[in-house]
Amino acid sequence: MNFEMNDNQKMIAQMVRDFAEKEIRPNIVQWDNDEYFPVDTMKKMGELGLLGVYIPEDYGGSGFSYFEYVTALIELGKVCGGIGLSVAAHNSLCTGHIYYHGTEAQKRKYLPRLASGEFIGAWALTEPNTGSDAMRMKTTAVKDGDQWVINGAKNWITHGLSGDVAVVLVRTGDLLDSKGITAFIVEKGTPGFSAVKIGGKLGVRASETAELIFDNVRVPEENVIGEVGMGFVQAMQILDGGRISIAALSCGIARGAYEASVKYAKEREQFGKPIAQFQAIAFKLADMATEIEAAELLTFQAAYMKNKKLPMTKQGAYAKYFSSEVSVRCGNEAVQIMGGYGYTKEYPAEKFLRDAKLMTIGEGTSEIQKVVISREILK
Repeated sequence: MNFEMNDNQKMIAQMVRDFAEKEIRPNIVQWDNDEYFPVDTMKKMGELGLLGVYIPEDYGGSGFSYFEYVTALIELGKVCGGIGLSVAAHNSLCTGHIYYHGTEAQKRKYLPRLASGEFIGAWALTEPNTGSDAMRMKTTAVKDGDQWVINGAKNWITHGLSGDVAVVLVRTGDLLDSKGITAFIVEKGTPGFSAVKIGGKLGVRASETAELIFDNVRVPEENVIGEVGMGFVQAMQILDGGRISIAALSCGIARGAYEASVKYAKEREQFGKPIAQFQAIAFKLADMATEIEAAELLTFQAAYMKNKKLPMTKQGAYAKYFSSEVSVRCGNEAVQIMGGYGYTKEYPAEKFLRDAKLMTIGEGTSEIQKVVISREILK
């Protein structure tokens, strides 16, 4: 076992820190207030190689492993959970689905554009009435000659409005049939394909969320990803890897909250000394630090297994469940440590807490992670 960061991780961590301090931190309050998704900033991250971190260089990516990917997300999460979420969704879901399950022609066509930031990717599984219960999806695709006609709606889709290409999971067979769902690539501008922005979110407000609408959307046979009917199986595999990205982002948010808390506790004085010298505060920091270390170890363990192409459903769920809950606890403690100031937008604690909460919901709720874990340990 080697717990040290490799040279690539160190390089990426410093690069992301520098970029985040220059391009993200000065804007996060405005983006958060306005619920503004900075497309130009995303494209700049594409130029840095952050939108195709683990995609091979042959397909236009950076060619790194999940270790480097996790490292990048942790650093982004320390500054802005919304931007981190967008990078995670783009890499793990849309780009990852095409990379792991697409045809060679699909990979050649889309991956270089996604990895470079020319295209922004979306991934659509959830519907207005089906979240965890994805098998009951109502969006359908019907074969018509050499095309498929899609009708229905998807909800809570990251980059649903600004995305140039979306991987969409729809029903092509019977309801509740795990072999009755198929993945399609749908490009922005396809007739009948539209989106409506979802606003008023609690957190990750710099990451765009939208409802997708499909009104007799025609896509060619060549846009089917893998085999017809294998979409649900593909989606579950993609979510295994995606959960690592949410775990990494959770670790970053938690660490950002922790570092802000340490800084505040050293500077804020009460009763003639810094509040960090009071055991009530020091113990909170100790708990935060310990839980973050544990969360990162679980996350890198899952990343290790992903790199080795080992089964990691259980380890991904471990990491996602624990890290997301830790991020909420750390955000909450940051607010408590900062007191009245922590309750205002003048200080960063409240945003960390708001951003953290989505980590326990997106890409499988904490309750679903317990379902996954319990099934795995009882096999």
